[in-house]
Amino acid sequence: MNNYLGIDTSNYTTSAAIFDGEAVRQEKMLLPVGEGEKGLRQSEALFHHVKQLPTVLDRLFNGENITAIGVSSRPRNIEGSYMPCFLAGEGLAESLGSFARVPVYKTSHQVGHILAALYSCKRLDLISDKKPFIAFHLSGGTTDCLLVEPSKDEIIKCTAVASSLDLKAGQAVDRVGLMLGLKFPCGAELEKLALRSHRKFSVKPTLKGGSCCLSGLENICKKMLDSGEPSCDVALYCLKYIEAALIAMTEFALNEYGELPLVYAGGVMSDSIIRESVRKKFSAEFAEPAFSADNAAGLAVYAYIKDCFD
Repeated sequence: MNNYLGIDTSNYTTSAAIFDGEAVRQEKMLLPVGEGEKGLRQSEALFHHVKQLPTVLDRLFNGENITAIGVSSRPRNIEGSYMPCFLAGEGLAESLGSFARVPVYKTSHQVGHILAALYSCKRLDLISDKKPFIAFHLSGGTTDCLLVEPSKDEIIKCTAVASSLDLKAGQAVDRVGLMLGLKFPCGAELEKLALRSHRKFSVKPTLKGGSCCLSGLENICKKMLDSGEPSCDVALYCLKYIEAALIAMTEFALNEYGELPLVYAGGVMSDSIIRESVRKKFSAEFAEPAFSADNAAGLAVYAYIKDCFD
């Protein structure tokens, strides 16, 4: 049996996965962030990835031989896209490839997210049938609406349709979460807190063209908290604002490109409140939470496609 290894060293997760052409098995570790800290410097993230990669791979491997390796070497497939934390995974992939005499295929963290979402929702047929679709990638560093089309070199080509013009969705979640005294990264705890609220909010997000502006959200949440509103209501408002912006961006993309398939990926999309509202509004595909947050599954799938079909 052929086995394809994926490695991803994003800003806050060390992950590796094996894909055998049918099923993915993966292991991941969050990077340690100190109590009260708002994140990590890139030098710190790189250091922790180097320390954690041996543990992650040791947990993953059961004596398999590897056929090819896929690894994220940059955030997105655009000129100038670079983050030092990806050097940890890229360097290890090159070393393993040289040792095992197997090919190493490099792509972006974003492509990995999209392929992981397609695997999770059983829509890899969009790749094999070379069909265009619209993908959303919402995370701490990205709030992108993308037109995804077939590409000979990269399997898929992602063209930006809309994005956040300032604060990213994941950044907004973390900033509001820290404001409420939650531990960074704040997504899971903010969702739990929001589920305690029974408020109904009517939210009108700020959009310019199809792109959203989220910087005002942080100020609104601070005013709510300062005026004595319950933390659970502030948490819910934050998520509802992001949800409303996402729905408006989706409507813009569908108006521009027609009724193409919709796929949602990225850590923010693991939030059940946002997912369920978007699911009710559109016929769309969502990655399961394990494949929505940062993971290496899509990189293993990437290696499989490049090795078998390229």
